Amino acid sequence: MKKKIILISGDPNSINSEIIFKSWQKINKSTKKRIYLISNYDLINDQFLKLKYKIKTKKVKNINEISNGDELKIINVNLFFKNPFKVDKSSASKFVNKTLDLAHKYGLKNNVLGIINCPIDKNLLQNAKVGVTEYLAFKCGIKDKSEVMLIRNKNISVSPITTHIDVKDISKQIKKEIIITKIKTINKWFKKFFKKKPKIGILGLNPHNAEFRVNSEENNEIIPAIKKLKETGIKLDGPLSSDTVFINNYKNYNVIVGMYHDQILTPFKAIFKFDAINITLGLKYLRISPDHGVATNLIGQKKANPKSLINCIDFINKFGK
Repeated sequence: MKKKIILISGDPNSINSEIIFKSWQKINKSTKKRIYLISNYDLINDQFLKLKYKIKTKKVKNINEISNGDELKIINVNLFFKNPFKVDKSSASKFVNKTLDLAHKYGLKNNVLGIINCPIDKNLLQNAKVGVTEYLAFKCGIKDKSEVMLIRNKNISVSPITTHIDVKDISKQIKKEIIITKIKTINKWFKKFFKKKPKIGILGLNPHNAEFRVNSEENNEIIPAIKKLKETGIKLDGPLSSDTVFINNYKNYNVIVGMYHDQILTPFKAIFKFDAINITLGLKYLRISPDHGVATNLIGQKKANPKSLINCIDFINKFGK
């Protein structure tokens, strides 16, 4: 029996039911048999009904129950709601955290290929200052900051050293040891999944790399980290200048590593839009999500693009453990 794929419905106040339905129409029957959706059975069916989507669903107790592939199997998590697209924040928060916790438990099982979570407003997480990357890293017992957010498509992968923190706190987190740890995680992951060492380009933090001034983050933390990593045989260049690397230079690398979230994600999304998936490296299982948000402004309009979720399913099918 092929290993299972755990799909989490994510934020109830979102376009997630729409992209789930649209993705379900695109994937083959063999893949459908492997997917188990963690959600609230009544909620997801009410949302499908509101959207006038016709889809067969089946409530199951766990991933040991099977179906013929025509039915979307749903592992039910309790949720009280009146309007399926306007669930109150307190109920939505409890629901989202329960679905993530259950998915985490399944992710640890040997018969699970990996987990995919649909978009979640991070304000619903128990600690609103973290995203799903950090939440699952905590659940996995990771304390050395070795977890990595990697945004990937067939052209390039990008990764920020710091993730969901305020801009004013970024420089405090740019430390030689953290950079080394995360780059090693990226290098190890590429060797495991793609059987090759990646070529990595590392950006500086400041405009023009602070002209490499004494006491700059480039001089004190980033360059020493690069030197140390090169000594281990990892292929990398840097620090590169962030204001020009995405003009054309990024094509020379498998991965571009930036120092903070928007430094690396803004140019990437400007170029590739929805053509990407979000992968967390360093966990005890493979975790992926679409690289976009909950898009509350699109609820009910049937305009949501399912491409990123379809790419998540394709990737986990191809590269899952």
